[in-house]
Amino acid sequence: MTDGEDEELEYIKRKMMRELLGRANMNRQSRNAISRPIIATDHNFNELINRYPLVFVDFWADWCLPCRVIAPVIEELAEEFAGKIVFLKVNVDENPITASRYGITSIPTLMIFKNGRPADVIVGAYPKKVIEERIKKNLMDI
Repeated sequence: MTDGEDEELEYIKRKMMRELLGRANMNRQSRNAISRPIIATDHNFNELINRYPLVFVDFWADWCLPCRVIAPVIEELAEEFAGKIVFLKVNVDENPITASRYGITSIPTLMIFKNGRPADVIVGAYPKKVIEERIKKNLMDI
């Protein structure tokens, strides 16, 4: 194999492992309220947004500094709103089909889905209070 093929194989292995871990995490958490973001992929995204009535999606990438800045905020919110809204994380570099489908051109982009349909969008890294207010507003509408 060439170096390029080795790199591609490693990329595929890492992606599949993340997806499997995400599924295992979902199965373990389905007995309880989901208190951590779920890794979503091009393969499981539709299933996840349709499985739960209210879903918060963080579209991000490894190289995105603002994405890294708000990542701990997303983790905190997932704990605080466990049982009320499910949080997903979609790496746009690894899941270009989903990112393209929803017109993600800037990251971080945060979307709230209600019953499988986009209901609200926040583009950019905002303080926790701003994101929390948007979540609460959408919770009231359900």
